[in-house]
Amino acid sequence: MKISKLFPLGLLTALALLAGTTTAPAQNAAKVEVAGVSFTPPTGWKAVPPPSPMRKAQFAIKTADGKDGAEVVFFVFPSGEAGSVAANVERWYKKFTEDREKINAKSESVTVGKSKVTYVQAEGTYDNAIPGGAPDLKPNYGLLGAIVETSIGNIFIRFTGPKELAKSTLPDFKKMVESGLK
Repeated sequence: MKISKLFPLGLLTALALLAGTTTAPAQNAAKVEVAGVSFTPPTGWKAVPPPSPMRKAQFAIKTADGKDGAEVVFFVFPSGEAGSVAANVERWYKKFTEDREKINAKSESVTVGKSKVTYVQAEGTYDNAIPGGAPDLKPNYGLLGAIVETSIGNIFIRFTGPKELAKSTLPDFKKMVESGLK
């Protein structure tokens, strides 16, 4: 093939990259930027294209045996637009079919750098349905969440997957959240 035929394709690719219009994040990305914060995901987390424009970034995680997996999604909403931090924590807890007392619900708020971070944990039967959709029940699931309050707005980071994977991933999840806030 002649170089003259390849030039327009190469030029378009270079322009798209410079403009930041690529449609999917690189797999096994070293970092992901969300609302001006650069997060470093753990090794083995695979960047996948978000299925919705509401999701700003997304990762897939496999268990050690490669079977069941988990997902980590990032959302951003301007301050106050998605409700208070407390309201969102409750919304996450209500995604479980069991009562709050039975899902080992935990939350804690910490300050990292200049940002307040609220961490959330729960486990039980998780309803992965979209609002208004048919139930999509996932027994023995865990949720790890982080709500990062920034001057731009709140960054919501939610891990959902098998509860044993959630437990083993917690330290890496927190390290990833805090990696961009130092």
